[in-house]
Amino acid sequence: MPARDLAEPYPHVTTDDPAVDAARLLAEQNLPALLVLDTDGIPYAVVPGSQVVGQVVPEYVMEDPLLAAVIDERHADALAEGLAGRTVAEWLPRRTFKPLYVGPDAGVLQIAAVMARAHVPLVAVVERDSGEERGRLVGVVTAAALMRHFLAAGDQA
Repeated sequence: MPARDLAEPYPHVTTDDPAVDAARLLAEQNLPALLVLDTDGIPYAVVPGSQVVGQVVPEYVMEDPLLAAVIDERHADALAEGLAGRTVAEWLPRRTFKPLYVGPDAGVLQIAAVMARAHVPLVAVVERDSGEERGRLVGVVTAAALMRHFLAAGDQA
């Protein structure tokens, strides 16, 4: 089955959106990862939810996890305040998560290999017109969609 047939719409933000909107989208939609598009609507980054959560944890706590045990909830509640006034591009983790994408004709094993190799729960499907350098987001293939496909194929065997 080609990627175009597995691709689904997926909520996203752009690099210019407020960081707090990105965090809210991830939380309210129960997303496994944040899909970030550039201002032209092309995939810019896919950031797993665990890495988004890591952006609100102070670096000194990341370096010494024992500090997390002594920080009370009142201080923990203030962690999200670091999002205020920042754009998604300013807020993204230092370790950039390049957007993984495949063309609309990619097969399920190609998609699965890209996803597994990069440890991300979704891969964007981008269609490029001939001669065009930029592409158009068709949708994404999630790990759940791949597993549904594999299980359905196994049931038919």
